[in-house]
Amino acid sequence: MKGRSALRQKDLIDDGPYAVYGASGIIGSMSTFQNGARYVAVVKDGAGVGRANLCSARTSVLGTMQALIPTEMVLPEYLLHLIRAMRLGDGFSGSTIPHIYFKDYGQRLVRYVSMADQERIVGMLGSIEDQIDILHQQNERLDTLVKSRFVEMFGGMKYESVPMGHLVAEIVAGTNVGGKQRPLLKGEYGVLKISAVTKGVFDASQYKVVEDVSSIKMVHPRKGDLLFSRANTSEMVGATAIVDKDCACLFLPDKLWRIDPTDEVNTVFLKALLSSSRMRREISNASTGSSGSMQNISMTKFRSLPAFLPPLALQQEFAAFVAEVDKSRFNLLKTYGSIIALFRVLFP
Repeated sequence: MKGRSALRQKDLIDDGPYAVYGASGIIGSMSTFQNGARYVAVVKDGAGVGRANLCSARTSVLGTMQALIPTEMVLPEYLLHLIRAMRLGDGFSGSTIPHIYFKDYGQRLVRYVSMADQERIVGMLGSIEDQIDILHQQNERLDTLVKSRFVEMFGGMKYESVPMGHLVAEIVAGTNVGGKQRPLLKGEYGVLKISAVTKGVFDASQYKVVEDVSSIKMVHPRKGDLLFSRANTSEMVGATAIVDKDCACLFLPDKLWRIDPTDEVNTVFLKALLSSSRMRREISNASTGSSGSMQNISMTKFRSLPAFLPPLALQQEFAAFVAEVDKSRFNLLKTYGSIIALFRVLFP
């Protein structure tokens, strides 16, 4: 069954011992509680939409969360894995803030097994999730290593400030077009979603199928292209990724740009520069949009961002270091793929 909540974070006064969950975990407390037993909470509005977490007994959730209360014959942990296997965040969005509600998935058929089998599966999946957590931690250490190297090589040196436009030969925008959330069939084309770059690594699985492309000028992602998200939330606007392979059946949306650097700029260096904390702040500050909606940066403002241009040889030295780190990252991704394949055997 599902629970209901109209609780708002601003209404919390931390006047009791009972925890209240939001999208990021426990965000406060109150003197009463909504749910007496353990349950699963799904983010139904805003950032992280579709994400599910297990919540303790005698707690509550904000109104942006949906509480799913298991029956007596369903373990809360098993329900959690069922919900996560449904990947609820895929394909659900709103015009400004993404939404997903119980009516969107409440009638889906799911795998039900005996309590004994639930306990066995939960144990196996717990071990898998532990391995995934370890891989995520290792990947984060690699990210930190690259960022530290960037600061070490470029952070302490004084370069003349130049506009970002001096580093960029051309900015190519995609096409504003809608699509359907389903797998591509042979001969079809898909438009990328901004989620294809938000994690900093190109994800070719993030697309929507466009059934009629006869009047569309398609910009296909090519191996080595630097993609830039010119529209997103204030935290994610300016996300970048380098395409790792040619994708002739995909094309860019209007919210993704292809940024072509000049001959004096290395693509890997430019991505690191755009991903640096200082530059992300500059991008966020230069972006516009009302509260709760997409933030957007124009090409004019992007070209005017304050940047710097170290010698090409130094940029290439940094890119060679990143290439070595990426070899370790590739091994992590192979291991991660094997673990996810095992997960999907248990939850097809």
